[in-house]
Amino acid sequence: MKTFLNRIGLIFLALILTMSLTNCKAVQNANNKQKGAVIGATGGAILGAIIGNNIGKGGNGELGAVIGGVIGGGAGILIGDKMDKQAQKIEEEIPGAEVERVDNGIVVTFDEGSGVYFDTNKYNINASSQETLNKLVGVFREYPDTNILVVGHTDNTGDANYNMNLSKNRAYAVTNYFKGKGLSSGRFTTNWFGEDQPVHDNSTVEGRAKNRRVNIAILPNEKMIEEAKAKANN
Repeated sequence: MKTFLNRIGLIFLALILTMSLTNCKAVQNANNKQKGAVIGATGGAILGAIIGNNIGKGGNGELGAVIGGVIGGGAGILIGDKMDKQAQKIEEEIPGAEVERVDNGIVVTFDEGSGVYFDTNKYNINASSQETLNKLVGVFREYPDTNILVVGHTDNTGDANYNMNLSKNRAYAVTNYFKGKGLSSGRFTTNWFGEDQPVHDNSTVEGRAKNRRVNIAILPNEKMIEEAKAKANN
């Protein structure tokens, strides 16, 4: 009987969450970038949302170390609740950023529109970008049970090898900035793809500007997952 009642409770919880979070754009657009099926079931949609349709060479680090598989059932509902709230908080703090809920994770895209950007051929974090990233640091502190993947990209202007290194430097600039604010190094994985993964048309000025981006994926860590599973099974 207890198990039956718990299941009913989780169903009602899901309904309440659906109604209470409808104003969050990230939740409304959940799973609208299911582009990563070629990787397989574990984290494919999240990877697709980060790096675009075509998954090519480039970068270092183990993406799978932070992506993981989709958590379903009651545990997935509980995790989804926390991630929905975190996505909504990011939208409130950084209205110019593109925030998407994908599976059990959140994908944040930073470009010139979000206030996080790099000057041409530069990878230092400028004053404007610092102000925006500091807001995200606050969110990461409020929601500590997550892993964070930072991925750098460029447009196709210039030499491809140069762009690969530039995207690496920009991704690490963001990662190191977060670490410098006291966030645990163990939460972060850093990757980069140069010009290989455009999501907009590189033949236009506007498209190139949007391709010069850094993506951040936020995913539940093992502690959040295990706690959700234990709570769902009680």
